Amino acid sequence: QVQLVESGGGSVQPGGSLRLSCAASRSISSMYAMGWYRQAPGKQRELVATLTFTTVGHLNYADSVKGRFTISGDNAKNTVYLQMNSLKPEDTAVYYCNALTRIELRNYWGQGTQVTVSS
Repeated sequence: QVQLVESGGGSVQPGGSLRLSCAASRSISSMYAMGWYRQAPGKQRELVATLTFTTVGHLNYADSVKGRFTISGDNAKNTVYLQMNSLKPEDTAVYYCNALTRIELRNYWGQGTQVTVSS
């Protein structure tokens, strides 16, 4: 069992920035991967960014957020972050943290945090 708790969401104007945090109950580096997904009203959940914990690491971003969002992890704090810059109204969604465990390859999800971008 992995518990994931997101924080850092809120309301921001276009062009602004937010940093989302995902605190995990286990060492994040022991995971196969962690990532962020988002879901807007009436739309399906979509991938935002993932971080794979290999010897060199691998980052993956949705085309819509490349160059604006950065995923990172702090092993000492068991926390994964999503730095979001140059936010656009279309970024408005509930953002969910995800963890994929090694061996059993089981997915865990956080409760989500709302991000609203509007003027």
